[in-house]
Amino acid sequence: MEQTEYVVTEELAGQRLDRALTHMRPDLSRTRAQQVIRAGEVRVDGKPVKSSLVLEAGQRVTLSAEAHSAPTAHLPEPEALPLSILYEDEAIIVLDKPAGQVVHPAPGHERGTLVNALLAHVPGLAESGEAARPGIVHRLDKDTSGLLIIAKTPAAHTRLTRQMSEHTMIKRYLALVEGHLPNDEGVIDAPIGRDQTHRQRMGIVVPARGGREARTRFRVLRELPHRSLVELQLETGRTHQIRVHLAALHHPVVGDLTYGRAQSPMPPRHFLHAAHLEFSHPITGEWLSFDSPLPDDLARFLAALDA
Repeated sequence: MEQTEYVVTEELAGQRLDRALTHMRPDLSRTRAQQVIRAGEVRVDGKPVKSSLVLEAGQRVTLSAEAHSAPTAHLPEPEALPLSILYEDEAIIVLDKPAGQVVHPAPGHERGTLVNALLAHVPGLAESGEAARPGIVHRLDKDTSGLLIIAKTPAAHTRLTRQMSEHTMIKRYLALVEGHLPNDEGVIDAPIGRDQTHRQRMGIVVPARGGREARTRFRVLRELPHRSLVELQLETGRTHQIRVHLAALHHPVVGDLTYGRAQSPMPPRHFLHAAHLEFSHPITGEWLSFDSPLPDDLARFLAALDA
């Protein structure tokens, strides 16, 4: 696998190296980032460093080939599960994830995940990305449906995660939110980090306490009684970013019981769907674009509101 180099952007300047590395490589957990830094597989301006190093704009972060290889332990078991594949070639898969499916194994969800299904579909996938989440370039929450891209080879994984870190990959979502937003379009710019009180949740957190820059562009598509259908485009990719940002505006996603509250009528899950994806093919460079219509459960709920 090739060595990979990233240039520290203004957005990442001031961040610890281990935190910044999870932004450069969204497939890496912070624990894994600290492991490879400690092993000397990450260098900044050619020098070995510690996880606590505070980065400056313009510095060059280099990951060795070994840094891309996760420990071989805990490789998920392949399972012959259905996959809704929209496109596949020798390097990538674009698929439509159903609501209710977890992307990769985690405590309480060791089987039945998308990764289990992918390992059965692509036997060599274990070589791409982290062992616990091979092939995964970006993620969707369990109850969020829609488009995901999977890297089938290490080279494709490296180049796609670079597109993620450089924000050249375009991802748009559809959400139904509570109430009517004050503007028809705009940008939500608020740092996101682990909630200081409820550690299982994310929240708006100042950078000094670990918050990372987060921006979400929104456009109101339609207003309904007491609710609005909104298109959202991620300019960064933080955990629960759309849900946290909309809740911070006091317009949470309808059905989101983590960041909002129950209000009648309620959809069968939170109303959030990854509807559009654009990116450069990691091998050919061809610009690819995909769309996913609202799944039946959300389309029926929306139609009932219009009735």
